[in-house]
Amino acid sequence: MAELFPLAEELSCSICLEPFREPVTTPCGHNFCRSCLDETWSVLGAPFRCPQCRAVYAARPQLQKNTVLCFVVEQFLQVEQGRAPAAPADWTPPVRAPPPSPAGQVACDHCLKEAAVKTCLVCMASFCQEHLRPHLDSPAFQDHPLQLPVRDLLRRKCPQHNRLREFFCPEHGECICHICIVEHKTCSPAPLSQASADLENKLRHKLTIMYSHINGASKALEDVRAKQQGVREAANRKVEQLRQEFLEMKALIDASEASSTRKIKEEEMRVSTKYESIYQILLKKRSEIQNLKADIEQSLAKGDEYEFLEKAAKLQGVSSKPVYIPKVEMDHELMKRVYQSTLELKNELKRTLRQLQEKPEEPSSSGDSGDCGTEPTSKPSRPMKKNPQEKKSKKTSPGCTPPPTVKLPTFGAPGQSVDSKPTVSDAKASTAQPGSASVKDKVLTIFLTKSKPELQEYSVRIILDYNTAHNKVALTENYTTASVADVPQNYRPHPQRFTYCSQVLGLHCYKKGIHYWEVELGRNNFCGVGICYGSMDRQGPESRLGRNSKSWCVEWFNNKISAWHNNVEKTLPSTKATRVGVLLNCDHGFVLFFAVPDKVYLLYKFKVDITEALYPAFWVFSAGTSLSICSSK
Repeated sequence: MAELFPLAEELSCSICLEPFREPVTTPCGHNFCRSCLDETWSVLGAPFRCPQCRAVYAARPQLQKNTVLCFVVEQFLQVEQGRAPAAPADWTPPVRAPPPSPAGQVACDHCLKEAAVKTCLVCMASFCQEHLRPHLDSPAFQDHPLQLPVRDLLRRKCPQHNRLREFFCPEHGECICHICIVEHKTCSPAPLSQASADLENKLRHKLTIMYSHINGASKALEDVRAKQQGVREAANRKVEQLRQEFLEMKALIDASEASSTRKIKEEEMRVSTKYESIYQILLKKRSEIQNLKADIEQSLAKGDEYEFLEKAAKLQGVSSKPVYIPKVEMDHELMKRVYQSTLELKNELKRTLRQLQEKPEEPSSSGDSGDCGTEPTSKPSRPMKKNPQEKKSKKTSPGCTPPPTVKLPTFGAPGQSVDSKPTVSDAKASTAQPGSASVKDKVLTIFLTKSKPELQEYSVRIILDYNTAHNKVALTENYTTASVADVPQNYRPHPQRFTYCSQVLGLHCYKKGIHYWEVELGRNNFCGVGICYGSMDRQGPESRLGRNSKSWCVEWFNNKISAWHNNVEKTLPSTKATRVGVLLNCDHGFVLFFAVPDKVYLLYKFKVDITEALYPAFWVFSAGTSLSICSSK
């Protein structure tokens, strides 16, 4: 029966979990028993939903009987009934118990005292040994069949013909006498002993089938419990993932709020400081005017003309101007931009949440791929065709975080690649195969001669991933600045977090296209800028940038500048530039490090055979060290 179990599941109603009875088909293509579906819709009422895929119908659909499916179910049930299931090795059907011995229990119908030893089926009476003697000695009773005493002879008699019922009609399920056979001529009656043996064999066979069904039901119950537990565990995992994602979103929003608040407070401090200076000047001015007023009043009180004239002449020459308050205003454009950015963020979040709520539910055919690992308890529907774009988007390298589908105005991640207009030289270089060495050298030469505005055409926005940040690395300015913290940051454990070196990676990875970003170095020179594979170690000395085969970097260690890869150091000429540009060309396999003050000049170049996605990587060492991602604008 095991090979028929999948077919039995397909031919079962997902409401009653039994084979279809008068199956009907909904407009969405699912099948149910007519009675089950009618009862479900009668209880739930409008709007009417498909019990399997939850499709909604405003009006109750007109259902038609699925005759083909009905025929298939009938054939399947016939085959299933005809197949005798193999009985378990440790189980055998019970043997029918023999009839209880009536000896000593049935009284003699003649004397009503002694126990009967035989029952005459002609006389329809039971006799003891003494009164049975005529049946044994007289030839007149030789054709009277005798048997063990029968307790209830009246029940054995045919009420219609007053004869012993010696036959059984299987069509009508009743015992009949030899006269009743005429009325059952179209049936197939059999003697009681034969009918009893046949029914015993059939019941034993049915009992075997029932035992098999009980075992199947027990296994199904265990399977349902296992699936239920799997669903519960999958849901718990998903809830935990959602909690982590919402914590990250809250952290991003808190960082955005702190940044916006800081800008407003700085503007308030600037204007307040100016007003404080004006207040002190006005206070001094008022004191000077009050002193001049007192001197004039004192001179007017003098009676000596010579002394008055001498004093008044000096006071007359002292100028006195009205108080003037200079115009000081807050930067309303800054306030407006900050508020507008917050308002756009709020509206974008509202719009995104509204779209998620209004998005129609899609039937799930095989559970949550990759997370749940469980199958639905109800009968699965036909698998839906997947979107080619969706398949393409799923083919990302391990550890590569795809950008979110909704771009948030303040801290949303941009796309991983930037579509820029190729120059004429780029077009010429791209005519050959990008994998050839000559083409790589030509493209490399082209990019070495590009100006800063030309390089910035490939700019991407870099956001630091706090799930990779070492506990000594503090992330600020909307996750665009990394610095060495005074106290540990107490980040939650994460498999991608650096535990040995104070490093952090960018949030997004790149495997195709051309990408450019700039980094501003802080006042301390103990830092590094580079790229690495997502599979680079996060623990031990080998996890430091450039000290393994999976990372490339330029490092500032005090006044020394070095290029590192695979634990090989190349000392570079010293420079006073504090801004570094990184150009990653995934299509032609090289990464360039530029010093980018007003003009661009090359620090170092690496040729890279890219085998997996690359992440921007950063290293900060001592207190006071900081790195800031420059705006792509």
